[in-house]
Amino acid sequence: MNEYFRLNIGPGHGWPYVPEPHPVEPGRWPELEAALALVNRDLAATLPEQEPLILMLCPSTEPVRESPVDHDQIYVAMPDGRWHGNPVHTCDPEEDGVPPERDDDAAVLATVAEGAQETLMELLWQVWPLCSTHKIGMHAGLAGTGGSWYPDGAGPAGPAVWWCSGGRDGTHHDACLVGELADTLPGKQRRALRRTERRKDGRG
Repeated sequence: MNEYFRLNIGPGHGWPYVPEPHPVEPGRWPELEAALALVNRDLAATLPEQEPLILMLCPSTEPVRESPVDHDQIYVAMPDGRWHGNPVHTCDPEEDGVPPERDDDAAVLATVAEGAQETLMELLWQVWPLCSTHKIGMHAGLAGTGGSWYPDGAGPAGPAVWWCSGGRDGTHHDACLVGELADTLPGKQRRALRRTERRKDGRG
């Protein structure tokens, strides 16, 4: 969520200028924008009254060393700029023994979907998205992994999916690809969604 930064102030020093969080400049982070577009498709299918989510950049308070975006944080936010949870852009951690974050398209999409879920659930106070079969909350991950980002060490995994742990034997199932939640909706709800989309497109 948007925060005011507390900075140490010594004798003779006033409050330094801290840039305000602001929406990401279009085209600056194309991979994140493309991922969020797919997540917003799922949002429109399941919560049609909710406006699309946006990307917010929270500027770093640390001195710029190598790159002006080295320490900036990007979050999935509500249209009014509020967010909750972890940043969604990837970086390689410096700690010894910690594997680098996956930065392929599937992992980026799953990370953005997870960030959207954190913001929506915290700020709307409701579970999202729901598995249409088991009626419980789902999670973003990579196909066939049950939420593990590293099924074979740091090897490749499947596409980004919404997965559910609602099986009677405690196993999970991949419900659908991220961006394709509409295909899992009951027939009546799916038909209503298509009618709404046609009206928006001016097709009757």
